[in-house]
Amino acid sequence: MQFDLTDLALFRDVVEAGSITWGAERAHLALAAASTRIRNMEVSLGATLLDRGRHGVTPTAAGRALLAHARTILNQADRLREDLGIYAGGAAGHVRILSNTNALTEFLPELLGGFLTAHPLVTVDVEERLSDEIVAAIADGTGDIGIVAGTVETHDLETFPFRQDRFVLVAAPTHPLGGRETVTFAEVLDHDLVGLDRAAALQRFLSDRAARAGRRLRLRVQLRSFDAICRLVEGNVGIGIVPETTARRAARTMNIHCVALTDSWAVRDLKVCTRGRAHLPRFAKLLADHLLAEPPYAGAMEQPPDGL
Repeated sequence: MQFDLTDLALFRDVVEAGSITWGAERAHLALAAASTRIRNMEVSLGATLLDRGRHGVTPTAAGRALLAHARTILNQADRLREDLGIYAGGAAGHVRILSNTNALTEFLPELLGGFLTAHPLVTVDVEERLSDEIVAAIADGTGDIGIVAGTVETHDLETFPFRQDRFVLVAAPTHPLGGRETVTFAEVLDHDLVGLDRAAALQRFLSDRAARAGRRLRLRVQLRSFDAICRLVEGNVGIGIVPETTARRAARTMNIHCVALTDSWAVRDLKVCTRGRAHLPRFAKLLADHLLAEPPYAGAMEQPPDGL
């Protein structure tokens, strides 16, 4: 077997993307070149690495074994690059973060800005996922650092308190729910909604909550940002569910009302998870330290959860 780091990184990207096409894009390779590399790996190994279907690819037993070794080798290569970068005129590194929607939109941008400014040769890959998917991905080495909801089971991962926020309803003042102080999610389901793109982790979560109640979300339009949701809510297109930090910020410039959701899942204690902070690659550990530098829940909510 004569696999190089490009082969291993490509195979990892293909498996994580569930598609040779998307894996090739992540690896910055042409599709034909990526397909040839995968086939050559299978010929060299003498075994099929991927089951190919109409809806993508999944690793075979041999592919799963290779994936585990590939992640280990690639992580070691990253550490080698970081350690030797010091002697080459500057320290360079790469960190992979997986985050739920709330942390990604409300807390990470400012924190990452400060970190990347202080470490100009470091790159950070940020991916949005559901919290339970993040836990599995951190456990199997897909990412270095995860930010998840406090209610999710993290098993053997090391966790640290990060921030607290809550989801609230935003509505136009003239909407039937606009004058309420509190509302249940069940009541929200009786009205038209403005939501995020269907691929967004939060939108998938809300759809699941509705399905558990035997209902469906009445989505009129789906957008790519919380700010855009608030703007359409102001126009009374529908109501929306957004983080309280977003709602308070938007309410300064938009004519919208914030209504507290009384469901227990609406309050979000966020936590950082890793396979072991002390064993992270150098720059991943520095980033974890940076994320956790402020006291937990600093500046999270201006008032306690029982009132807006």
